Amino acid sequence: MAATGEEAAAMDSISKAPVPPTELKLTAEPELKRDATTNDATENQKAKRPSNNNDGGVETAEEATEPAEPDINELCRDMFDKMAVFLQGELTATCEDYKLLENMNKLTSLKYMEMKDISINISRNLQDLNQKYASLQPYLDQINQIEEQVTALEQAAYKLDTYSKKLEAKFKKLEKR
Repeated sequence: MAATGEEAAAMDSISKAPVPPTELKLTAEPELKRDATTNDATENQKAKRPSNNNDGGVETAEEATEPAEPDINELCRDMFDKMAVFLQGELTATCEDYKLLENMNKLTSLKYMEMKDISINISRNLQDLNQKYASLQPYLDQINQIEEQVTALEQAAYKLDTYSKKLEAKFKKLEKR
């Protein structure tokens, strides 16, 4: 059977009611203050609550009360201060990393510029050497030709020497007869 009217509204409000928070222990000092205020609140609650223990084994529901909270503004301010210090440290470290990267990039850029200048000089010197080699090439060709001619002349001299030795040997042979 579905609830209607006031019963439905009461059930709807019960289902939407927030769950009361449990006691949190944030720090040691506020706990002492909270314990004192909590004891006062529970004593006041006990005084207001009627005792209906005539049901025997049925337990009765107690009204949930939020424990007295320590100065929430102070805790929030402390949390935000600590978060600010943390974030400031993180941002400072990140900025230092970026500065280091920037310096490394500048240094690398300078090194590449130096290497570029060196490679330009090497290229220029190589072109000069190639031009000098090209200008010396006719002389080198002449040297190669002279070397070939000297080798051919040397071979001819060896042949002539061999032939003259044979001729001398024949001439001596003829003289002996």
